[in-house]
Amino acid sequence: MDLNFQKNFSLRPYNTFGINVQSKQFIGAKTTEELQYIIRQKKDEKILIIGGGSNLLLTKDFEGLTLRIESRGIEIIREDEESVTVKVAAGENWHEFVLWCLENNLGGVENLALIPGSVGAAPIQNIGAYGAELKYVFSSCEAISVSNGEMKTFSKADCQFRYRSSIFKNELKGRYIITSVNLLLNKAPHSINDSYKGLIEKMEGKNKTIQNIANAVIAIRSEKLPNPEKIGNSGSFFKNPVIPVSQFKSLQKQYTNMPYYPDSNGKIKVPAAWMIDVLGLKGFRNGDAGVHENQPLVLVNYGNASGKAIKALAEKIQSKVAEKFGINLTTEVNII
Repeated sequence: MDLNFQKNFSLRPYNTFGINVQSKQFIGAKTTEELQYIIRQKKDEKILIIGGGSNLLLTKDFEGLTLRIESRGIEIIREDEESVTVKVAAGENWHEFVLWCLENNLGGVENLALIPGSVGAAPIQNIGAYGAELKYVFSSCEAISVSNGEMKTFSKADCQFRYRSSIFKNELKGRYIITSVNLLLNKAPHSINDSYKGLIEKMEGKNKTIQNIANAVIAIRSEKLPNPEKIGNSGSFFKNPVIPVSQFKSLQKQYTNMPYYPDSNGKIKVPAAWMIDVLGLKGFRNGDAGVHENQPLVLVNYGNASGKAIKALAEKIQSKVAEKFGINLTTEVNII
């Protein structure tokens, strides 16, 4: 198989933070066969897998092979009167896939519109927004073992989905490459999820359709979140922490206006953005590394910030949140 491995390759165009680091080697894989061949040829080397590059912060040059997933394809593999199962290649752009679903009147992912990144990264992160998570429509995925190139199918139970997490971010981190994802989507009439507060306000006076839900989500995200093509960022940098009820009640005595959301496990989810805002860090900037002026959950690269500078800013925020609220913020973004 004739493949072109490029050397000393800049990853700046392939990460949404726009960090200018180099990879010792770089190659794109458009098919499962290419991917398996590359894995077997390079199994003794360090490999960094990237898709849309929207959920990682690169802090230094990578002394190994960066492998970009570039596969394409959307296929309906099962169908009945009420639903369809769609097989989507890992390299497909997530938002473009959502638009495809809307065009074909298939419901289930409309609340996840405009989330950056690739389809293959979606299960790793268990992406979620505006009252929805990928796990609600996930059926299964196929993945290749990095150790031997063999294919394995993972069911929903196998993936161990949790809040912004899965087995691929924990026990199996770096051990499998997702090649395709199967999602179970609804035909009309759809069950509309508009329970999220901001979504309710945007939907006021509008018919409850999947297109209107998606339009509302896109409008909200566009107002709050910077476009990575204009300002380098990876969306929400931190997870919203989930804390025991007792800890929340103690904090609530001091911060009576502290927003919160009940968690399915009987705990309380507290918005990280609110805490960062209370600390006066909304809009904070140190050189080209900053906290976005409209959404403090988003760290940004205003031009030429290094990955180390953004990492240092994240650590400063974590330290201040822990000091003031006694809460440890964890990152959504993978730091390399």
